[in-house]
This record gives sequence, structure tokens and C-alpha cells, in this order.
Amino acid sequence: MAGGRRSVEEHARHVATLLSPLLIRGTEPVPLLEALGRVLAEEVVAPIDLPTFRNSQMDGYAVDTASLTAAPATLPVRAVLAAGDGVVAHVPGTATKIMTGAPLPTGADAVVPVEDTVPVEDTVPVEDTVPVEDTAAEGRGLRVTVCTLPEPGAYVRERGSDIHRGRTLLPAGTVVAARHVAALAAVGLTHVSVRTRPRVAVISTGSELVPGGSVLAPGKIHDSNGPALAASAAANGALVVSVDRSGDDAEVFAAKLARAASVAEVVFTSGGVSKGDFEVVKDVLGPRGAEFVSVAMQPGGPQGTALVDSVPVLTFPGNPVSALVSFEVFARPVLRAAAGLPAVEPETRPLSTGLSSVPGKRQFLRARRDGGAVVAIPGAGSHLIAAMATADVLLDIPADTSDLEPGELVKVLPL
Repeated sequence: MAGGRRSVEEHARHVATLLSPLLIRGTEPVPLLEALGRVLAEEVVAPIDLPTFRNSQMDGYAVDTASLTAAPATLPVRAVLAAGDGVVAHVPGTATKIMTGAPLPTGADAVVPVEDTVPVEDTVPVEDTVPVEDTAAEGRGLRVTVCTLPEPGAYVRERGSDIHRGRTLLPAGTVVAARHVAALAAVGLTHVSVRTRPRVAVISTGSELVPGGSVLAPGKIHDSNGPALAASAAANGALVVSVDRSGDDAEVFAAKLARAASVAEVVFTSGGVSKGDFEVVKDVLGPRGAEFVSVAMQPGGPQGTALVDSVPVLTFPGNPVSALVSFEVFARPVLRAAAGLPAVEPETRPLSTGLSSVPGKRQFLRARRDGGAVVAIPGAGSHLIAAMATADVLLDIPADTSDLEPGELVKVLPL
């Protein structure tokens, strides 16, 4: 069990190397709704044209512009078409009442919006000159006055005007959002190929921990680290396969760790890595060659890494804020890269108010955006999880910085 002191950069490189096997991913087909938030493993090519047929962009009247030489012009209405109806033949010199999305009659080349027409309802019969579909009967005996002269193609959605068959619909590497699901569904796809997600197991340790919903006996606290680390992993592209909790019994923890390693590609633990008498993670993993170090950061100084049955284990401190900050700094970048998600880039913002920082340790202070600036959240204790909930960024303060004035630019890590 090696010890020592590391910089944040050194430990981040160590963790990235340990977790590098996670970057080698396979692919799997998933239903569209299960693809939300996943990363496309390959290019998606449109299997059909969109739209698949010429249709009306407006409620109005389909006409052929060659028959209209002046406006206003009164035309007999030959048919009424709704979305979902079949295609009918257009008769030159007539109009077809058409609803948005209905197929354009063959021979018509424009749609006059209903706002630019005046219906003429009378009993003058309209003589049939060519056969039309049954839907035409609904329009017989009606006429309409077209008040404007349309240009050819007006309010017509041409076949393939959105995308043509064989063109790239979505490139590989797309993080699937709701708008992408809409496009995939529109071309009739039911499944897509996505990158597999890194499988993560979480074990929180400490005999003081009890699950949410339990009555708190004296000395007991609700376990927040297990749910928090699981949620953090899932939010950054991982598939959480196990969330467990262990007391300070070494045999129990060892058994839970073995089970976690049997189903996961990486295991996160919290607690049991300090210098007290009941450090179950150290007790179990130390003899197995784990490496426990002190990282020059606050919060989150005590860190450890190990391999259990060839599965990497990252051991985080037990204080809730320390555990979350440790995940953000060391685990999040690798998980996102493994899942194919874009890296979360740091920002640079001015401080709203001045602050002091402990020299010699890189500080990750809870803060929130304040317009274009950033303001630190009071309270440095690593147990202040409710204060952490109000943060949306971490201030990344270098180890050699002790005081910052209002307006100074600082590096900010979005949460």
C-alpha cells in the first residue's frame, strides 16, 4: 500500500491511465426512446425521402398556375382533400380544397392559402369532365374566388425537400436528443446503433449509514453518497449496474466489492480511506496492492486506486461534498470520454466578491453563476451537502493562490 502526496494533475493522469480500458467500447442496437442521451455509433442514412410525396403547406386550394391569368378568378371546386387522403388528378381551370399535409393533386403546382380566397356557395352544378376520386363529391356544387395569383410552387412541400433518401440524417457521434428522435422516427426507423455505456458500480461505506426512509437512530445518517455517485455516473454516460452500502465489517465489504467487480467495469467507493481506526476500504484493499495517496486539493484530499479481479476501483472520501468533488475532478472526464460524450469545458468568469483560499492546496469551492460573473457559496465544510445543492459550478483555485479580489478572473468547472 504505497502512500505519498500528489498534485491534482498527477492523480488525474493516474486515474485516466487506470480507466483507459473503458475507452474501448462496443455498439448495441436500442429502441429510439432508449437512445435518448446515448451516442450514435455510426452514421444514420435516410432510408426514404422526406417528405415522401408532394403535399400542401397550408390549408387552402390547390390550383395550376397556367390556368390562372388574372385575379380575382372564380373556380369550381373539384374535390376536398384531407391529410391522409390519396392522390387525385387535377383538372385544369379548377381548384381542389386541400388541408395542410394532404397530397397535392397530380397536375396542380401551387396552393392558395384559404386567407386569400372567398368561398362561393351556390347550387350551380359543376359538370364532371374527367373522373376523380370519391373525395371529389364533397366539393361538387362549390366554387371559390381566388384573390391572388400564386407563383408556381407556392406553399407546396416538394418530395425530398427536407432530406433525400441516401443522404446523411445524423452523423456518428451525435448525442441523441429529442429533436434527433423526431427525425429518426419521421423516416420510419425504430432502432439505432449506439455506443455501449461503461458499467459502473457504487459502494458507500460506514456503519453510520442507513437508507433514505429509515428512522434515524442516534449516531446514524442517511446515505447520500451512494445515490449521489450513482446519479453522477448516470448523468455522465454510464450504466449504473449496482448501488450498494456496507458497514465497517471487512468481510462484508470484501464480499460486496467482489460482487460489484463481477458486474461492472469500474467501481466507485466512498468512505473508509482516512486515518481513523475503522477504515474498511483501506483494510480490505491495502493488502491487495491498493495505492492510497494524499492529493493536494480541498475538498477530496484522501484518494485511492486499486484493481479487484482486474476491475479498477476508485476510492473516494466519505464526506459527501468530498465524494462529489472527487467524482467531478477525476472520474467524470474519463466516463464522458468512454461514453462518447463531449468533455465539459471549464469557463472563465469574474468573481462577484473577493475570497481567501488555503495556500498549498488546489481549492474546488462551491459557487454559482451570477449573470456573467460567479459568486462563491459560503461555508467550506465538506459535509455541507445542502449548500452543494445550490451550486452550479466549482471555483478552481490554484494551490499558489491565497487571496482573490472582486472582478478577478477565475477558472470555473460547470457541474
